Amino acid sequence: MTATLPVDVIAAELARLRAMNPLVHLLTNEVVQEITANVLLAAGASPAMIVAEEEVSSFAAISGALLVNVGTLYPARLAAMKQAVAAANRAGVPWTLDPVAVGVLDYRTQACREFLACKPTAIRGNASEIMALAGCAGSGRGVDTTTESEAAVEAAEGLARTTGAVVAVTGETDFITDGTTTWATPWGHPVMTRVVGSGCALSALVAAFTAQAPNRLHAVAAACAVAGLCGERAAAMSRGPGSFKVEFLDALYLLTPEKLREQVA
Repeated sequence: MTATLPVDVIAAELARLRAMNPLVHLLTNEVVQEITANVLLAAGASPAMIVAEEEVSSFAAISGALLVNVGTLYPARLAAMKQAVAAANRAGVPWTLDPVAVGVLDYRTQACREFLACKPTAIRGNASEIMALAGCAGSGRGVDTTTESEAAVEAAEGLARTTGAVVAVTGETDFITDGTTTWATPWGHPVMTRVVGSGCALSALVAAFTAQAPNRLHAVAAACAVAGLCGERAAAMSRGPGSFKVEFLDALYLLTPEKLREQVA
């Protein structure tokens, strides 16, 4: 049994993010860097993409949060990611794992399974990716999933219990769990799947919300809710994927706790 995340939690987490303006270290998919940076700026965080092995450890340690997204993974990037994760853990910096296409390709699947031992703060993926990480059978096509998010809730809860991470399995409805409590965020719009980087940008938003979060489950769930609510508003204002991207950034920038309550009411 899951319940919809209360609007008061979303509003409080959004206000906390805006007040903090956390610095977020993004080791992300090279295809989506522009939209990811703009999403964080619009939401109220500060993105930075430091990728050189000579710099990642120092920068991860002074960041508010770290994102590791394996979308465009290759040996040098993987080495930098491992160094950044180790530095973040030493400094107590929360980090989020986005296991793009895990379960489809062996190289990234093995890398992400090794990352699980490094105790990510949060994991955000689609149903197929979360089921693959949890060792369950799923179906996917690279970054796409052919499994409904609800079918992966049990796998997500198990993965959360074994890793200690807050796990978000995203889809038509997002489910966010710490292995004991599971929240649903039922907002969003299908056009979001037609814009490259919307999922990766959500993972960056998840990382941003975890910075100094007193309740990491609430933080991750609120990030999913904010993205979904802004997706709904942007879809209503746009004519297709191109204008949606602009409207989505504007919706994030203009969102306030008060407007959020009005939209959910």
